[in-house]
Amino acid sequence: MGKVIAIANQKGGVGKTTTAINLGASLAAADMRTLLIDVDPQSNATSGLGIRKGTYTRSTYHVLVHGEPVRTILQPTELEALFVAPASRELVGATVELAQEADRHLRLKQAVDPLVDSYNYILIDCPPSLDLLTVNALIAARSVLVPIQCEYFALEGVSEFIETVRQIRRLRNPDLEIEGVLLTMFDERTNLSHQVMEDLRGFFGPQLFSTIVPRNIRLGEAPSHGKPILLYDIKSKGAESYIRLAKEIIHGTKKSLGTGFERVVGHV
Repeated sequence: MGKVIAIANQKGGVGKTTTAINLGASLAAADMRTLLIDVDPQSNATSGLGIRKGTYTRSTYHVLVHGEPVRTILQPTELEALFVAPASRELVGATVELAQEADRHLRLKQAVDPLVDSYNYILIDCPPSLDLLTVNALIAARSVLVPIQCEYFALEGVSEFIETVRQIRRLRNPDLEIEGVLLTMFDERTNLSHQVMEDLRGFFGPQLFSTIVPRNIRLGEAPSHGKPILLYDIKSKGAESYIRLAKEIIHGTKKSLGTGFERVVGHV
C-alpha cells in the first residue's frame, strides 16, 4: 500500500511547492512509483514539472467538484515513475461550489483511496492556507510534511496549523501523523539561520528531518524551466538535499504526532 503525504504550511514562501516537486522527483528517481496531486490554485507544482497551462483540459478541480476519477486527468513527466494530477485556477471557486455538499471535506480522500495500491508515494501539494482544499488533503493523507523557512518569524502561524492537524486527527482522520518538519532556505553564512535552526530543533526535536534545504540559486531557477532540480542541475546542493530527504522518507524513522508539536502549540 502506498503512502499518502500532504505537504502543507499555511504560510506562503516556505518552500512547500519546491519540496513537492523535488521530493516527488527524488522518490521517482529511486524507482518509487510516485503521484503528485496539485490542489493549489496557483498550479506551481504543475508548471514546475513542465506541464504548461492550456495543455490539459481536466484538473483536480474536476476531481473535487465533479467527481472525475484522478486517473483520467493524470499527466506524465520527464521521469518515468512520476505522474502529476494538475491543478487549475478553477480551484479558487471550489470552496464555494462545495459549501453545501455534505461530503465536501472527503472529496479528495474518496478520489485518492482507490489509488493507494498503484503508487509507492502519493504527494499532495496544498495551498498556503487552511481552507477547504488543505483540509481535504489532510483528511486524505496518512501523514503531513511541514516545510519551515529558516527565518526570524519561522514559527509564526505554526501553532494554528498544528492545532488544525490535531483537530483533523481527532475528528476526521485518526491515522494522520507528522511525517516530519523540513527546514528550508537555510543560509549557512548567517548567524540568524543557525540560531533559527537550533531554536526549531529545540521545539520539534526528533520530528525534525536531518536534511536541511539550503538557499540555492539553481533550485530557484529550475521551476522556470519546468524541471525538478534533479534534471536541471543534479550536482547542485539543492539536488543533494532533496535526494537525502527522499532517503529519509523511504527509510523513515520520524515519530508520530506527539510531544514535539504539543510543545509548540503551548509556547508559540
